[in-house]
Amino acid sequence: MDRVDLTPPNGPVGRRADAYATAPLLNCLLREVAEPLADGGDGRVHRLPDGRLLRVRPGRRPADPELYTAGAWRRIGHSELVKLVAEELRRHTGLSGGDLPAEMIDSRDAIAALLTARARATAPEDPYLRSEQSLLTGHPHHPAPKARGGGPVASWLPYAPEAHARFPLALLGVREDQVAEEGDTRALDALGTAPPGYRLLPAHPWQLELVARELAPAFADGRLLRLGTTPFDTWPTAAVRTVYEPRRDLFVKFSLDVRITNDIRRLWRHDLRKLRRTDTAAGHAFAAMGPPAAWLSDRGYRTAAFAFEELAVLVRDGLRGHLLPGATPLLAAGLAEGFDGSPLAAATDPDAWWEAYLRQVVPPALTAFGDHGVVLEAHLQNTLVAVDAAGTPVQALFRDAEGAKLLPDVTRAAGWERLVYCLVVNHLVEIAGALAEHHPGLDPWPAARRELARHDLPEIPALLGAPTLPGKTNLLLRWTGADGADARYLPLPNPLAGA
Repeated sequence: MDRVDLTPPNGPVGRRADAYATAPLLNCLLREVAEPLADGGDGRVHRLPDGRLLRVRPGRRPADPELYTAGAWRRIGHSELVKLVAEELRRHTGLSGGDLPAEMIDSRDAIAALLTARARATAPEDPYLRSEQSLLTGHPHHPAPKARGGGPVASWLPYAPEAHARFPLALLGVREDQVAEEGDTRALDALGTAPPGYRLLPAHPWQLELVARELAPAFADGRLLRLGTTPFDTWPTAAVRTVYEPRRDLFVKFSLDVRITNDIRRLWRHDLRKLRRTDTAAGHAFAAMGPPAAWLSDRGYRTAAFAFEELAVLVRDGLRGHLLPGATPLLAAGLAEGFDGSPLAAATDPDAWWEAYLRQVVPPALTAFGDHGVVLEAHLQNTLVAVDAAGTPVQALFRDAEGAKLLPDVTRAAGWERLVYCLVVNHLVEIAGALAEHHPGLDPWPAARRELARHDLPEIPALLGAPTLPGKTNLLLRWTGADGADARYLPLPNPLAGA
């Protein structure tokens, strides 16, 4: 792994990077493997599979891990925590974990590079873009949420949303007889001009570097042309491979041959082939619901037949045609993580703010499932919450047909489990936790219970009474080499049941 260490490990940035990387790794370890000890008193002490004791500062983002050795507690840093996790999981599973330990280190080093770059960068003025580019922690229950494939920092940092990057897109010409597309891709033609006999195809510059060798024959024989770059910048969003161009109000999503969290982020052929069906079903569901809930349609894709997945580009609806007048969209994951100007932190009446949030986010997801058989991937990164001038949530916008599922392609039970994980565990639990941190004394769960109880889905009573909720096991999933889309769950305490 070719890494560039830009910061002294014990300097201020190195210590901050350790803290950012330690929290999600501890969340995974404590959720999936460790056993909390009743005599720990406050949830601080946990027994590991081999019997060793680990003590942490508890909370939504656990910190300051200490290992009990030789009769005393000894503080361990991120690199030693990675070693500890690897030892425990090798004993627990009998498997080596492959590249995951290196990815954990890569994730920490990436955060150090991002912190260094952010100190020199200017955050976008637009609060929406600021929310999309705020995720230094990222997925709070993933062992390596910021890993970037182990490549040198210089290869990926210019395209990192967390570093407040913006950049022009590369423009390619694809010979007309080699174009493969489906749906409405007209917005791509407005990004530049292709010569006669060719169609325009934008490309992510990082992806072009990653697949340069595979594309060399197509450039040599004229199936592909290089047409320069767009005369304007685009802004990478939290998903890294999806960019936004504010003036044209256009989202485009690319393949990226890099593992980010659980998956290599390609636009896979099998997903693209079923995209129109899924997007159409979601669009019909939201049209039936009517405003203010909105679906950002994945309108269509264009690619080259000889590099179908490598060069695929997905066109997604912009925001303006969906937003309520005067509303400001914000990424839900940004609200959970925190950013300058977040209305969650500034809420003067957190109970009312939370009730408004629930009213916007919960009904569309449940209605799509119950009335239309659409299982939205309604997690933090696929949900935008629009707020009015006072910062009160007034609208929810959902995205990503690639992640949505349809009944009966999946069983109702499996679809419901996925929805509960995405909407409640991944989403509402995190927003509730962030709100409670900013407003001590707030109990968010009675309001959440009331909102869920308003819906007459047959699954709701069991959800409200169940002692546990399904928690995804990202650490074990990655350690065992399971398919990133193959969700595996373990039971977590259900805060709704006691509300």
